[in-house]
Amino acid sequence: MDRLRWNIVNAYGAKYVPAPVTVGHRASGVSRIAMAGCFRPEGLRVAILATDGFEEIELVAPRKALDEAGAGTKLLAPKTGAIYGRKHHDKAGEVNVDAKIEDAKPADFDAVLLPGGALNADVLRVEKSAQEFVREIDRSGKPIAMICHAPWLLVSAGLVKGRTLTSYRTIQDDVRNAGGKWEDKEVVRERNWVTAGSRRIFRRLIRKC
Repeated sequence: MDRLRWNIVNAYGAKYVPAPVTVGHRASGVSRIAMAGCFRPEGLRVAILATDGFEEIELVAPRKALDEAGAGTKLLAPKTGAIYGRKHHDKAGEVNVDAKIEDAKPADFDAVLLPGGALNADVLRVEKSAQEFVREIDRSGKPIAMICHAPWLLVSAGLVKGRTLTSYRTIQDDVRNAGGKWEDKEVVRERNWVTAGSRRIFRRLIRKC
């Protein structure tokens, strides 16, 4: 099976190419994976947590790339039905929710993707089910990828203290006040977290290592 690398490419052509990561497997499936770096995507189970007001490109584009690479994605939200996205300041299309967050089990997933969008992130951060979901994923050492305003959820979940990350610049004080180290970088990879500060960075490609 081909090994793939995620390349996060911004609008100006700059690339962030993480170091390769070794992937281990247990009988029950993937046990150690990385959302950034080289990995075998087939069978990767990715939970995408979002609600109304998500930034459209930050959910739709990464999800499409994961699905095309052989991973399986599920959109989890605080409600059933559909949630709507935004394109900058304008309302965008809707996407169907696969399951409510409170009904999903973190053990059934190998990684989490958190798209941004200020409205989405601000609402999701106070959802107790979302907080507990990411706490359990983090306790298990599974990868969490966050874009733009998405780290707000990790702040409210009490996970940021002692961690290094980036985000959209307007929430850097929230990160610091929660005990985290905020860096003014396009992408920061620290342990099992990958954070990106802007939607412009997620013109990413998937290619062979």
